[in-house]
Amino acid sequence: MTSATETQPLAGQVVLVTGGGRGIGRAIALAAAKAGADVCVTARSADQVEKVAAEIRALGRRGIAEICDVADFESVSAMIESAVSQLGKLDILVNNAGGGLERTPVGEDDPAAWKDVIEVNLLGTYYCSRQALPHLKESRGRIINIGSGMGHQPRPTNSSYNAAKAGVWMLTRCMAMQLWDEGVAVNELIPGPVATELTKDAFQAGVPHPQMSSEWIKQPEDVVPLAMLMMTQPEKGATGQSFSIARRPL
Repeated sequence: MTSATETQPLAGQVVLVTGGGRGIGRAIALAAAKAGADVCVTARSADQVEKVAAEIRALGRRGIAEICDVADFESVSAMIESAVSQLGKLDILVNNAGGGLERTPVGEDDPAAWKDVIEVNLLGTYYCSRQALPHLKESRGRIINIGSGMGHQPRPTNSSYNAAKAGVWMLTRCMAMQLWDEGVAVNELIPGPVATELTKDAFQAGVPHPQMSSEWIKQPEDVVPLAMLMMTQPEKGATGQSFSIARRPL
């Protein structure tokens, strides 16, 4: 007989997903709700996160939408406090908000665009983690940072995104060393190439990667099994680790 713990392993927990209005964030948020969690989804687009929050409520869980720019510290602080006030606590933070369209060589790039990529990917992860920490320490919770293989390997262009995601990977390890004895696990999830709104011009789901024949282009839902494994690991499970569903060495 299947137990309630097996069917709803996140029952009684509260999950916050940044960039939760679409793509990977939406897929993880809905999976968490199906696993029994109450979920806050946050992004800059009100209509998107409101729709996802409604989908979460339709699954019988509490779902709330918070409008937030993760690159703005005051916006993040207000969002975290509002989410905890409404949902009572915080057990899991998924730092998913990110992206970057600045893909030109250094010297030919736009410094303002380069800075924007660093702010949303690296500073956004730092701001959200920093402000969530008091609540995660209380719950002995988890932080999952959505990283990228580009943060582990250099590229001749797109240096802003590579540098930002490399910073996220280092921040993951630093926080893991800081927080392990307080029961907070901090890990990185690398999805590999995923067909989303941001990558629609580069990727088509279900076909091989245009430059790496071993790689496959995933749908956001393909990231869910690994995310669920990371969200449901035991208290003394992995921390400071990078988990990937890429099909190439990173």
